Amino acid sequence: MFFNINPSNGVPVYEQVSRQILFAVAAGGLASGEMIPSVREMARQLAINPNTVARAYRQLQDQEILETVRGEGMAVAKGARAKCKSVRTKLIREQIAQVLRAARQSQLSDEEIRKMVESELK
Repeated sequence: MFFNINPSNGVPVYEQVSRQILFAVAAGGLASGEMIPSVREMARQLAINPNTVARAYRQLQDQEILETVRGEGMAVAKGARAKCKSVRTKLIREQIAQVLRAARQSQLSDEEIRKMVESELK
């Protein structure tokens, strides 16, 4: 599992960890029942504080995306993929809406926006 953490992008590091696990589950990179690295191992891999990873894992547990496997660690919960797809769609939709608001505030026409989007999709 490879994550890219950017401490200067404005998104809290624990949220970046949480989102990347969520997106990995949604994309099928992590399957139900699959174990994830321990808090210490993930913190070591990402060179971040273990408390930050623990916070991300707690958030994912609260969302029922991760579950504790007694004596083994944390695993992707059964049915998590559907939840992750839904959350991923919501997050992406919010980001798109934010970009569209910025584009409209800068007086871009719908056609100009459409051309930009189509160009980026290529």
